[in-house]
Amino acid sequence: MAQHGRIRDLFDEVEQAPPDKVGDAFDRLTRMLSVHETAEEEIVHPYARRKLDNGQGVVADRLTEENRAKRLLLDLHKSGVDHPRFWEGLAALRTAVMAHARSEERYEFARLRAHTSVVARRAMAAAVRAAETLAPVRPHPGTESATRNLVMGAPLAVMDRAREVIRKALGKR
Repeated sequence: MAQHGRIRDLFDEVEQAPPDKVGDAFDRLTRMLSVHETAEEEIVHPYARRKLDNGQGVVADRLTEENRAKRLLLDLHKSGVDHPRFWEGLAALRTAVMAHARSEERYEFARLRAHTSVVARRAMAAAVRAAETLAPVRPHPGTESATRNLVMGAPLAVMDRAREVIRKALGKR
């Protein structure tokens, strides 16, 4: 849940950035969203499916929201921060991401907290942190399952991170 607050802050950072810093701020937001969602998909959602009443339904709804947000984020990346509709797209992304975060907090996280021990939550938090270290840093719609993330996540993460290094070496964002 603390990351949801960080994501809100990153949206603010993009919106308030001077024109020459928007791209860097948007890259930070993209990285955070991509890593955060991958870790939830690999760790939190599978646990919720098993532990919550109607866990399958709760998670299915969250995955639908996540896929929509990933598609919006990917579209923004493809068009770039200089595209005339960037700000409109960013507003739509923010609305989708914040609605998703509220739904997670209300329908998934609150219920998980009520049905798990402190020890289980700490173990899940450690697993989330580990998953984040191997997560892709760009959106990849269609990978909204633990299995797909585990199979495709590491190769996608390597490709994403290699692309970042190459772009930096070439002086591009």
